[in-house]
Amino acid sequence: MALYPQSFIDEVRTAADIVLVVQDTVPLRRAGTTYKGLCPFHGEKTPSFTVNRERGFFHCFGCGVGGDVFKFVELRDKVGFGEAVRTLAQRFGLTVPAPEGRRDPTREAEREALLRAHEMAAAWFKQHLRAEAGARAAAMLAARDIAPDTVEALGLGYAPASRDALVRHLIKGGIARPLVVRSGLGLEREGGEVIDRFRNRLMIPICRESGIVVAFGGRAMADDQQPKYLNSPETPIYTKGRTLYGLNLSRQAIRERNTAVVVEGYFDFAQAWQGGVRHLVATCGTALTPAQAQTLRRFARNVVLSFDADSAGSGAAAKSSTLLVEEGFDVAVAVLPGGDDPDTFVRREGGDAYAKAVEEAIPYLDFLLERTAREHDLAKPAGRRAFVEQMLAVAAKIPEATARDQFADRLAHRARISEEVIRHEIRRAAVAKRTSLPGQAQLGRSLRPAERHLLAALLNAPADALPALAGLDDEDLEGLASARVLREARELPLSAADSLPGALFERLSEEEVRALTALAAGQEVPAAPAECARALRILRYQRERADVQRALDRLQEQPSADAVEVDALLQRKSELQVRIEALNA
Repeated sequence: MALYPQSFIDEVRTAADIVLVVQDTVPLRRAGTTYKGLCPFHGEKTPSFTVNRERGFFHCFGCGVGGDVFKFVELRDKVGFGEAVRTLAQRFGLTVPAPEGRRDPTREAEREALLRAHEMAAAWFKQHLRAEAGARAAAMLAARDIAPDTVEALGLGYAPASRDALVRHLIKGGIARPLVVRSGLGLEREGGEVIDRFRNRLMIPICRESGIVVAFGGRAMADDQQPKYLNSPETPIYTKGRTLYGLNLSRQAIRERNTAVVVEGYFDFAQAWQGGVRHLVATCGTALTPAQAQTLRRFARNVVLSFDADSAGSGAAAKSSTLLVEEGFDVAVAVLPGGDDPDTFVRREGGDAYAKAVEEAIPYLDFLLERTAREHDLAKPAGRRAFVEQMLAVAAKIPEATARDQFADRLAHRARISEEVIRHEIRRAAVAKRTSLPGQAQLGRSLRPAERHLLAALLNAPADALPALAGLDDEDLEGLASARVLREARELPLSAADSLPGALFERLSEEEVRALTALAAGQEVPAAPAECARALRILRYQRERADVQRALDRLQEQPSADAVEVDALLQRKSELQVRIEALNA
């Protein structure tokens, strides 16, 4: 039996929705707080098989079999516990560590030390918020109407202004100096001195779904302190583009409602959560990433975007809406009064008013139509033409034909153009999107081995290839000859493995299909998809490291190079090297 670290098993248990897992095999219907269906382990005509999502177990009153999500997979697939863990991790897009006996003890020890460092730091920050030194930070929270219960639930803290107090605390607690730097909590200066990254800041822990702290956001206390928000760098335990702030607190509420409210910032989350809207997460940026969308898909099929009411927030809502629709979500946009974000709106109007705004969210297509219409003068032919062209690009990405037709009707009405003309243009835009993918000649040229094997696996071993591909970011695919094809495949849900290659071929041109078929047929012993994904990520970090080195070379040629900028580039180069070494380990 393959054994995995307990922390990873707990992470899989948290991520694996037992209802979704069982529904892969058994049709279920809701019955109060549980779900019922026909038992897959013995013949029956009257449903006696129940699944409890909240408690994470199943039980059959007919044959007596029962257990957690791991047990279900063990019985269904007739496999051991380790294989069940691996199956579920891949099903829900988690990276599977090497089993016991093949693990790198050094790498495992480093990972555990980094997690312990963040746990120690979180407790230390909380302690200082309650102390005299944190009085100003506590006053800031009170001024923003953040209640003590919310402060406790979010684990907020304070980093004192001392130069290296946290570094000394971590080292005294058994964290080696190099690991303090690798954790992102310390910064190494010239001469080897290590100082605190976060000083005189209100500290916000960033957690995994299980509640384990993996990073921090630090809000400046002084008006002249820059940047206003300082976030942890990416580390072996933290990737910003895959993390959704607050999911550890809200995942159950999101599952129950099958809806996630997505806000931008830490305080947007804090105020909305405190106001009673508990089914929400924050991006801590301006737009969702594909990896974050894939994480959300494990918990809900509906998303309400609630970004700032300024132009940047409106643009982020438009970009995120398009991404989410391509990922298969039903999307709406909560519109707040001009100048408001969820934080200011809840503080002024209250939680009930915000909950109402969420309930009255506008379907995203209507939101995009109105937003784009305001950007063009529809009274003039040139304005109408620009408006229609912009909206056709959106329409081409709508996956369902019915939804496209409905959008065509609204677009035609808004642009005062014949519905038949609009439908024709939408069909043409959709065809252009499919045929704009690279052709056979391009696929056959300049393909790296990892690309070639991953493309072949999509056709020959889709159940392994789709989870591996889902774990990659846009940046991992940038510059690859197969980038567009892999992005099209990545848009498919993990459940599409059973319908491949047909589901993928529908998105490609005939020439593309022929090229992929020929490639798959000629690939005798493809490498494991997870290894291919790892190789592509290493290539990405190597490209980024080369870019950083070029920037360093240019900067250091200047007679008065900015020391702070040089330090930042050196730090980034070091971080990239750490990631490359970790992936190569």
